[in-house]
Amino acid sequence: MTITATARDSGNTKTVIDRLQALLEDDLEKVEGLLGARAKSPVDIIPDLSGYIVSAGGKRLRPMLTLAAAHAVGGTTHGTHALAAAVEFIHTATLLHDDVVDESDLRRGKPAAKSVWGNSASILVGDFLFARAFTLMVETGNLEILNILSNASSVIAEGEVRQLAAQGRLDLPTEDYLAIIEAKTAALFEAAARAGVLSGGSEEHADALAAYGKNLGLAFQIVDDVLDYGGTTSVIGKVVGDDFREGKITLPVIIARRRGRAEDHAFWERALDIETQEESDLARAIHLIRTTGAAEATIAEAEAYTGLAKKALRGLPESPWRDVLSDLADFCVKRAH
Repeated sequence: MTITATARDSGNTKTVIDRLQALLEDDLEKVEGLLGARAKSPVDIIPDLSGYIVSAGGKRLRPMLTLAAAHAVGGTTHGTHALAAAVEFIHTATLLHDDVVDESDLRRGKPAAKSVWGNSASILVGDFLFARAFTLMVETGNLEILNILSNASSVIAEGEVRQLAAQGRLDLPTEDYLAIIEAKTAALFEAAARAGVLSGGSEEHADALAAYGKNLGLAFQIVDDVLDYGGTTSVIGKVVGDDFREGKITLPVIIARRRGRAEDHAFWERALDIETQEESDLARAIHLIRTTGAAEATIAEAEAYTGLAKKALRGLPESPWRDVLSDLADFCVKRAH
C-alpha cells in the first residue's frame, strides 16, 4: 500500500494510530487471522483465555511497528505477517504474566484474565502463547530473526525480575530505572522494528530501525509512567495510580522525591510501602509530582528519547512510511499533555 500526502495530512483529525490502522488494514487483517488460528487448541481454556486478552482492545502498536518498518524498507510478506503476530503473542504473554506478578485486577478496563480464570491458568496460557510465537518465528526460516525475537523475550523477563527486585527501593538511581524499562518495554519495540527488515533492506536499515524502536519504547514507557499520575493535566480519561498502589519506583517518583522536602521523603517511604499505604496517599503523590515539576521533567526525558528515535530514522530511505514512523514518535509524548 502506498501512503499519499493526503493520508499524512489527515493527522489533523486522526491520531497517528488511527492512520496506521487504516494504512495497514490489509496487513493487520492477515495478522489477526494468524492470531486467531494459532491461539486455537482442543483445550478450551486456552482459546477462551487467550482470545479474551488478545481481543481486549489493544492497539496492536508493536505488530504495526513491524509492518510499518517493513513497508519503509521494501514491503510486507507472509513472513512479515507471521513475525508481527509473533510480536503480539510475546506482548500478550508478558501481560498475562505481569498481571499475576503485579496482582492487577484490571487490564484495558476489563477484569484481568487472572481475575476470571485464576493465576495458574494465566501463567500457563502465557507460556502457550510464547510457544506459539516461537513456532511463527521458525516458520519464517530466518535464523537471525529467531535470534532477535528470542533474545528480546529473555531480556523482557530479566527486566521484569529487575523491576521486582527494585520494588520499594526509594533510592533507585535513574540509570537503574532506565535499565529496567529498556529491558521490559524497549527491548520488544526494538525487536519489532528490526524484524521489519525480513522483507528487504540492508544491515544499516536494520540498525536504524532497531535504534528507532528502542528509543520509541523508552519514550513510550516513560510517558506511561507519568500518565499513572495523571500526566501534566488532571483529566486524562484513564484510571491513574496502578503503579503507585503496587509500590513501583518510576521516574516521576524518583524526580519528585529528589526535589522534595524532608517531610516529603517520609511520605514517599510510607506511601510506597503497600503495607502502610493509605487511600488518600495517591492524591498527595499526584500533588507532589506536579508541584515539584517532576511531571514536566519526566516528559522532557521522554521527549529526548523521541528525538533520538526520529534521528535514527534518517538512516532509512525518504518515504511517507518514514514520515509516519516519525509522527508515531511524536504521538508517544503528546499522550501526556
